[in-house]
Amino acid sequence: MKEDVRKAAVARVTGVAAILALAVWLGGLVALGAVAAPVVFGTVAMPAAADAMTTVFRRFDVVAMACATIVLLAEAARVLARVPYARADHARAGLSVVAAGLAVWEGARVSPRIAHLHFAGAVRGLGPAGMELDRLHDLAETIGKAEVVVLALVLGLHAWRAWS
Repeated sequence: MKEDVRKAAVARVTGVAAILALAVWLGGLVALGAVAAPVVFGTVAMPAAADAMTTVFRRFDVVAMACATIVLLAEAARVLARVPYARADHARAGLSVVAAGLAVWEGARVSPRIAHLHFAGAVRGLGPAGMELDRLHDLAETIGKAEVVVLALVLGLHAWRAWS
C-alpha cells in the first residue's frame, strides 16, 4: 500500500511539472509564431524587425529546450519509480521525445544558422545567402508547427491520463 501511495505521488508531481513545462513551451510557440512575429514583421521596418525577432526566437529556443528537458525528466522519473505505464503513457512519452527532438533541432541547428545569416547581412530571397535564409526560415516555421501539433497531443494524453 505504501508503495502505491509513493507511485501515485510521483505520478502527480511529475504530471504537474510536465504539464506546466508543456504549457510554457506550447504557449510560447503560439504567442511568438502566431502573434508576435506577424505583428513585428508587419509594423517594424527591416532590418530592425528581423534583428528583434532573431533575438526573441534565440532566447525562446533556450526556454523550449529547458521545457523539453523538464518533460523528459518527468517521464524518466515515472519509469524509475516504476509508475505503471498504460498504452497512452507510452504514446505520451514517445511523443515527448519527438517534441524534444524538434526543439533541439530548431534551437541548436536551425535558429543559429538563421541568426548567423541574418547578422551577416543576408536578406531573404536575395542571392545565395538570402535563398538559404529563406529556406531555413521556412524550415523553422515547419518545425514550429510540428511542435505545436505534437505538444497538443502530449498535453491531451496527460489530460487523458488524469481523467482516466
